[in-house]
Amino acid sequence: MSKPLPVFRRALRESWRGLLGWTVGIAAILFLYLPLFPSIGGNGEMTQIIESLPPELVNALGYNQIGTGAGYTQATFYGLIGFLLVTIAAVSWGADAIGGAEESGRLELDLSHGVGRAAYAMQAASAMLIRVVWLGVFAAIIIFALNGSASLDIEPWRIVDATVVFVGVTMLSGTVSLFVGALTGRRSRGVAAGAGIAVVGYAFNAISNQAPDAEWLRILSPYSWAFHQPPLVEGLAPAGCIALWGATAILIAGSVWALRRRDIVG
Repeated sequence: MSKPLPVFRRALRESWRGLLGWTVGIAAILFLYLPLFPSIGGNGEMTQIIESLPPELVNALGYNQIGTGAGYTQATFYGLIGFLLVTIAAVSWGADAIGGAEESGRLELDLSHGVGRAAYAMQAASAMLIRVVWLGVFAAIIIFALNGSASLDIEPWRIVDATVVFVGVTMLSGTVSLFVGALTGRRSRGVAAGAGIAVVGYAFNAISNQAPDAEWLRILSPYSWAFHQPPLVEGLAPAGCIALWGATAILIAGSVWALRRRDIVG
């Protein structure tokens, strides 16, 4: 492979159709949900309905601020549907990058053609980052475009804050999949690990919202690092943002280490 960054380029080239599908899905969700805010989130009757629900359920779902445009967007997209979609995409890409490539035999072939193991892992991680960043930025552009027409009244700089946090929390799940795939050489284990960290993080956040005695679970929840202080409403929490991106960097470095330390099974 004489061309520069062969793994990075191939990953982007081969995944553009899937990336287009995820992009269309995000657009459909945002164009479906956000224009409904004036009649749903901003409606006094809806606020009364939310207030009639058990406080534990409202807090667990993040619907306690749904009466504002920023809170509505945070709860419906960043905190739930968008988080789910982009996490699925990132986990799939991360698990395929090394674990999936090893199972198919492609990894062994690539390494035999002069691609170093560290370079392979770094290029795979970079390709995943580019795709996740694209989805985050694309969502931010649509939210900004609908901000006025949907009466969201979100401060533009907080859309940037939310994008940084959103990309960070979804990349964390993706890099968990990358690391476990590099460690074990198995795609299924990477998927299980990446999905598991997202589900457990969401569950720990929900439990801590309902039970004051379980507040300590936030320390173990990447979801809480990202959204306990809603970035669209209050701006990003620096400590949580640093934790997300720091953990992501450590996992990428761990993927390089894991791929270099073991034999490849074709």
